[in-house]
Amino acid sequence: MVCKNDFNREWLIKKFEEIRKRILNAISQLDDEQLNWRPHESSHSISTLIRHIEGNIKERISKGILHQEIQRNREEELTHVFVEKSELEKICAERLQFVIDTIRNISDETLEQKQIVRSRERTNLEMLHQCAAYFSKHMGQIFTSQNNV
Repeated sequence: MVCKNDFNREWLIKKFEEIRKRILNAISQLDDEQLNWRPHESSHSISTLIRHIEGNIKERISKGILHQEIQRNREEELTHVFVEKSELEKICAERLQFVIDTIRNISDETLEQKQIVRSRERTNLEMLHQCAAYFSKHMGQIFTSQNNV
C-alpha cells in the first residue's frame, strides 16, 4: 500500500542519512582540539554546532512531534564547552539515527499534525523539511570550520 507521504518520507530519510554521513566524515578527520577550536570568542566550534543540532532534535522531534517531556536549554548548548571527539561522534550518529527512525515509523497522520514554532503553526512534515535545511546549513558551517583548523 502506498501512503501519501512516501515520497517525503523517503526524501527525508535519504537527506538525514546524508547529513549524518557527511558530519561523521568531517568529525573523523579532526582531533579533539580541532573539533573544539573557535577562530574567536564569539564564534561557535564544531562541537557547539553539533550540540546545537542535538538541541534542535530534542525540541522539534522529541518534544514537538513525539510529545516527550524534554527540556531544552538553548543558551547552555550554545555555550562553548570542550567535548571529546568520541562523544561528538556518538551524539551525531545516535541523534540523527533517532530522526531517521522517527521518520520511518511515524504515521501519515502524525506527519500532518501541527506544532507551534516561533508563534507559527507548522505541520510535522514541514518541520522535518525545515530541520533538514537547518541542519544542512550547520553542516556547511562545520565544513567551513573544518577547513580553517
